[in-house]
Amino acid sequence: MIKKLLVFSFWFLILSSCKKETVKIDTSIQTKSIIKYAKGFDIVDNNGIKKLIIKSAYQNSDNVFEYHIEKKTNKLVDYKNVTIKVPIEKIVVTSTTHIPMVELLNNENSIIGFPYSKYVSSEKTRNLIDTGKIREIGKESSLNTEVLLDLQPELVVGYSVSSADKSLTTVQKAGINVVYNGDWLEETPLGRAEWIKFFGVLFDKEQKADSIFKVIEANYLQAKNIALKSSKRPTILSGAIMSKDIWNLPAGESFVAQFLKDANLNYLWKNTLGKGSLSLSFESVFDKAQNADFWIAPGYFSSKEQLLSSNTLYSKFKAFKQNQIYTPSTKKGKTGGIIYYELAPTRPDLVLKDIIKITNPDLLPNYKLTFFEKMQ
Repeated sequence: MIKKLLVFSFWFLILSSCKKETVKIDTSIQTKSIIKYAKGFDIVDNNGIKKLIIKSAYQNSDNVFEYHIEKKTNKLVDYKNVTIKVPIEKIVVTSTTHIPMVELLNNENSIIGFPYSKYVSSEKTRNLIDTGKIREIGKESSLNTEVLLDLQPELVVGYSVSSADKSLTTVQKAGINVVYNGDWLEETPLGRAEWIKFFGVLFDKEQKADSIFKVIEANYLQAKNIALKSSKRPTILSGAIMSKDIWNLPAGESFVAQFLKDANLNYLWKNTLGKGSLSLSFESVFDKAQNADFWIAPGYFSSKEQLLSSNTLYSKFKAFKQNQIYTPSTKKGKTGGIIYYELAPTRPDLVLKDIIKITNPDLLPNYKLTFFEKMQ
């Protein structure tokens, strides 16, 4: 999937309302937000009127989309903007990152359609797919609008890389609400996880979503504090050559670099600018990282043999020689989907614990790796 490839290129490394209107919130109105870390969306209460606001629908989007949230039991109010009646009982989601959040809210039975479902690894949702309760609606870049319209969902939660998806624009024109989910654009691990509140408002389970997030947040901050107790700060390399001898690795302001910082590690490119990935020559990476203590998430490679088949120069790295390469690509669901892609955005606390366990195992003596494995 497009989104998966974007994330994988630098390791751990949507569409609109029917009216594309920039939100202008009247500062004279008392506004209360429940969002703490996420930058791409907000949930606000303006004197009893609840709004879901999508501020980052896709990359470089300058549109802000606003939706009024109204309970189904209430009499419909004729708002100027699109109204979403909750709780949603029939929903289509379009990214595997949506699945764990819906499941944590116990609403997986509300999902009636998903694109290219072979990527789904969760056993609960996988069973719904295998028994025909969730229908295949094509691929994310080519949705089957005929099937989608036949399903008649109350809402489609989509994502897009750089602009509104044409297939979902067609669905919107047919009268089905579509909302972009930009969780993957968040710049911090906890910001990504906080999108569970997005689903909380859709299923009218805001308190439950907030409670779940608070547990994840507390676990993450606790792990971060444990990492700070260590005086050892191993050096870290990430990524690999993806094409044309260019090595892609996380930039110093990326959410991946934030994971490494919070694990109290010395990421060798921590001082670089940028929130995405860096594209560097093999020579420059080797010069800086040949003696790195750990190599975490080596691109799409899952074995040392694959690394050598791609480029024998990988064998010159200290982490290769000392068998200190760790990858998430070997842990898969029964149909081949990589579990990290699906679950990690929702559980950054487990990702952080994995990194700490890999690099300073004594700090978490009883913890077992969730996403990563040592490359064989």
